[in-house]
Amino acid sequence: MMKLTGKFTHSFKLNKIFKLKKAAYALLLAASALSALPATAATLKISHVRPQGTVIDQDVKRMGEALKAATDGDVKLRVYAANALGDYTLVQERISVGAIDMAVQPASTATDRRMQLGLLPYLATNWAEAQAIYGDGAPVREAMEKLFAQQDITLLAAYPVYFGGISLNRDAVEPGQPDVSKGIKLRVPPIKSFQLLADNVGYIGSPLPFSEAFTAVQTGVVDGVIGSGAEGYYASFRDVTQTYIPLNTHFEIWYLMINSERFKDLSDSEQAALKTAAADFEQRRWQHAEQDQVANEQKLAANGAEIIKVSPQQLAQTSAKVRSTVWPEILNDIGAEWSQSILDQALEKTPN
Repeated sequence: MMKLTGKFTHSFKLNKIFKLKKAAYALLLAASALSALPATAATLKISHVRPQGTVIDQDVKRMGEALKAATDGDVKLRVYAANALGDYTLVQERISVGAIDMAVQPASTATDRRMQLGLLPYLATNWAEAQAIYGDGAPVREAMEKLFAQQDITLLAAYPVYFGGISLNRDAVEPGQPDVSKGIKLRVPPIKSFQLLADNVGYIGSPLPFSEAFTAVQTGVVDGVIGSGAEGYYASFRDVTQTYIPLNTHFEIWYLMINSERFKDLSDSEQAALKTAAADFEQRRWQHAEQDQVANEQKLAANGAEIIKVSPQQLAQTSAKVRSTVWPEILNDIGAEWSQSILDQALEKTPN
């Protein structure tokens, strides 16, 4: 075999180094060219829990239009209605890991039981109190923001929905008297606060998944449902709602959330545009939510349901009992020291 001379070997090495430097320079030029290109448009997948055409669906789409206009089309929303990406518990878990970008939905207590704080029954008893407790900058709102942040979720806005009530597929029994045992079995969401609520106002709570609730009422396994309000009952239970009791059981608040890393991927101007669109989304909802609640009660009535009148005195009596019996158990469950301080701040800020 012919041996390479030293001169030839040196020349070969120089040639190889030159080629490597040339390739590296070409890669550098390519990277510079790519960095000079405009950023590609971001399409954010956003889930919500109601069918297409409902108020929340329209509000999300209006927010998407505002965001698209503010970013010259660089950021868009792709809306998935009616739990198309999974129920709200699953969606929150998937947002946490970045598999879904955004959602407007209730907070899932399955991921952190401390989120029951926002579902305390009778925490708010009227709309003014609700905004003072759940609005931007309020103590409960700030606590929820911190809990979401621990799951890598950024809370952008709150979406007030309604005060809750009870849907029955039968006549009511002493609906304004919490101390009367009614012998009526209610489906409750598998959340401790709702189980305790039903049991302490005279009903028999039966935890069932939402997917089984309609059939359970229709077949008589349970006599009705607690955990929603007129809007939710009209959307999902109107054919099995014979009686509706607007007992103001809890204040239903949904949250506009986004995966934190996805939010950070947006440019500063895009983040600002999203925050502005989210703030407008929330402000508009506070202006219309109370009227929407009345409208949905009227829809239930038009569909044949009897709307039971509950007096302010009966509401006050029910609220007082629930606060004295249900609240201590929930606060102990989620950490009394942590939750009580937030609750005290919230109640101090509510209008007298």
